[in-house]
Amino acid sequence: MSVLCERLQSQYPTVGQYDGNYRIFYHLENKCGTMYEVEVVADDLTGAMDTSQGFAARGYATTVIADPDADMSSIPTDEDTAVLGINTDTRYDEEEEAIESVYEATERSRARMVYKKVDSTLRGNFAAEIDAALTASEAALALVAPAFPSAGRKTEGGVHYVKGKPVAETEYGEDGKGPSSSSIANLFGTIGRPVENISLSTVDRGSDEVAAAITDAVERANRPPILVCDAQEESHLEVIAEAAADFDTLFVGSGGLAECITVPETSDDTCSSLRSSSGAALGVAGSVSTTTLTQLASLPDDVVVSLDGAALVAGDEPTAEIEQAVRRLQADRPVVLTAATDESAVERTLAAGQEQNLTSTEIRNLVAEQLAGATTEILQEATPSGMLLTGGDIAVAVIRSLNATAITLTGEEVEAGIPIGKFADGTMAGKALITKAGGFGSEETIVNCLDALNQTDA
Repeated sequence: MSVLCERLQSQYPTVGQYDGNYRIFYHLENKCGTMYEVEVVADDLTGAMDTSQGFAARGYATTVIADPDADMSSIPTDEDTAVLGINTDTRYDEEEEAIESVYEATERSRARMVYKKVDSTLRGNFAAEIDAALTASEAALALVAPAFPSAGRKTEGGVHYVKGKPVAETEYGEDGKGPSSSSIANLFGTIGRPVENISLSTVDRGSDEVAAAITDAVERANRPPILVCDAQEESHLEVIAEAAADFDTLFVGSGGLAECITVPETSDDTCSSLRSSSGAALGVAGSVSTTTLTQLASLPDDVVVSLDGAALVAGDEPTAEIEQAVRRLQADRPVVLTAATDESAVERTLAAGQEQNLTSTEIRNLVAEQLAGATTEILQEATPSGMLLTGGDIAVAVIRSLNATAITLTGEEVEAGIPIGKFADGTMAGKALITKAGGFGSEETIVNCLDALNQTDA
């Protein structure tokens, strides 16, 4: 125990004497007692899931807090939980709100290590959240490696690529919170920290060379620097993780780097398992990425139940579509609920929202809430074997509608970055849950997810 902890315990021997000093209580609790090995702080739910999977796959008992507004004292975590994923749900928040949420989540961490998860397409309050986490963690540096090679996300020369194209030139650059530049360093322009790139040639020479580059950068800096690392393949991420392990490092990355991080304690293979479940799978697709739309097109027409997004924005009740979905599930046939199957449907929904003077974020949230409401009505009449949720917004909205707060991971995945978990609480407690980031997967991924949900076993 540190001298600081001893002094605080002497000064504040019981919680009742803290005089409402909430921050001192958390500081004492965090620094003097550790509950978890790793805490993953992510800006959306699918990201919290796919990154936490990097630890669950190695046998570490892992729980993801899905609802950022949940009462943390009532979260159903097991005493064996080694890794805790936190969804701050800040990707589309205003920058100041995101900074506050991430700073608080990092400062209050009760883990030996905080891993700041960022979007592998650099969306969200990318630089601001990293800066907030670095400030709160008081680490000596932030090592930033958003590459996820198995998902087609790579970095070279400090420039980030998605499937070979500079990220700002892809559909993600057109997102309301998309990157303004493909150069990662450029995104930190207003932060005021030293930013350097660790080149691919340095990474290729091994962990000792990367460690030397880190040492030099820290010594040159007048405050904790941000070091952006090139990575083209998983072996590069392994080198980066090994090189930074002996420094006081805030690791920043996507699911790719998380798979390579060394956890202080060894795994005891205590990941949760699933019991077999009858019925058919229910999917809810809220993402309108090109990848997800292509995956929906690969499904048989009768599997997809498409709600009219423009009508949802107008407040119309999708009664007929809900009844259609219920009939299919009651007949043990899978269903995927969505509000868009092609770009034209997306455009109609946006136009309907704009007629009501709604912003793109308000439209997105409204559609997510309506899809979640429809899902709740369906589940009142039919019980699926498990659920697939694709798109971070819809995932949180549906989970809230089911009175769930947490998900335990099994360590299994359908494909890279697409984990299998189960609801830890709520009306679907114990049932299987698969989450998928909108831009992840192949043409057949949703088909494969539905198949996996119908094959879950204990």
